[in-house]
Amino acid sequence: MNLHEYQGKSILENYGVAIQKGIVANNSNDALEAAEKLTDLTGTKWFVIKAQIHAGGRGKGGGVKLAKSLKEVKEISESIIGMQLITPQTPSEGKKVNKILIAEDVYYPGNSEPKEFYVSILLNRSTGKNMIMYSTEGGMDIEMVAEKTPHLIFNEEIDSALGLLPFQARKVAFNLGLEGAAFKSMIKFITSLYRAYVGSDASLFEINPVLKTSDDKIIAVDAKVSIDDNSLFRHPDFKNLRDLAEENPVEVEASEAGLSYVDLDGNVGCMVNGAGLAMATMDLIKQSGGSPANFLDVGGTADAERVELAFRLILKDPKVKAILVNIFGGIVRCDRVAQGIIDAYKNMGDTIKVPIIVRLQGTNAEQAKILIQKSKLDVIAATAFEEAAIKVQEVLR
Repeated sequence: MNLHEYQGKSILENYGVAIQKGIVANNSNDALEAAEKLTDLTGTKWFVIKAQIHAGGRGKGGGVKLAKSLKEVKEISESIIGMQLITPQTPSEGKKVNKILIAEDVYYPGNSEPKEFYVSILLNRSTGKNMIMYSTEGGMDIEMVAEKTPHLIFNEEIDSALGLLPFQARKVAFNLGLEGAAFKSMIKFITSLYRAYVGSDASLFEINPVLKTSDDKIIAVDAKVSIDDNSLFRHPDFKNLRDLAEENPVEVEASEAGLSYVDLDGNVGCMVNGAGLAMATMDLIKQSGGSPANFLDVGGTADAERVELAFRLILKDPKVKAILVNIFGGIVRCDRVAQGIIDAYKNMGDTIKVPIIVRLQGTNAEQAKILIQKSKLDVIAATAFEEAAIKVQEVLR
């Protein structure tokens, strides 16, 4: 579950991580009021207006601007709220901005120059350990840093049984070239950040930039936070942080129905049971000259109701030119799945206007194939994986 910047920062602050102060607003009047409160709270005279969408690169798309007066706060807020913000991480049509964050200016003059760093925490899947990835090149796309200056990216792996050890936090601060008060502040920052990552059951913390201010404070200026959906039962308060307006509406509908659905960019819908079979099916589609339009797992109870809903979800994508149903009958019998497909097809009437290839393998697979053939519906039956691939090729020509 992805969070907005202001939500992620709230979690960080609860664990003692120093953040750039800010107040969220839904309209320009709220923004003006937030700016006035922020002045009273922090003394700031300038304000950073940040669009709140689930995508990075907001500044490049015009979604992050500096206001040097309360008048500019209102003007900039009116220009950002409601805009379709397009960034390298949004769909081509962009995302509508419904909220903004009014944040304090933290790039104030002082005894030293402000310095930006990059820090993220995530799971290293190859080692099974949490990893702190950090760089002196903050404020930039980390992918670009990795490509052009990979020696400036550091990794620190943490043994989950021991947690983050003091020497590891000191090592991070040392590699970032800090000293004195800033060195001590970074140690506290990294320690608190890792505690927040573990405590919130996050799958990703990305802080870019982490700022060393001109008076040697270390604070999170931005926060990209993703929470592991499987841990939400431990954090009932986090469920209210989900912003459905930021998610694909088809994926939301599927989730509410207990279906695993991920929208893709292809032309062949795939309906399967089981994640492993879904991956194999997408490979099959690709090898057949098509491109998967979705990842859809109907689970172990592929009855008529679930199959019909799956068809309806797939057909909401106008790019779909064919549907491949690939079900392995283990717990669920293939003949029951076949009957579910037939019933769903009849219920949907003329809604289905693309060819459907059905491959059923496992318990009662032959009976299932006979049922589909006898139904006289416009459904193409297949038994072997290779046969299904050939049928996909034929309908895409």
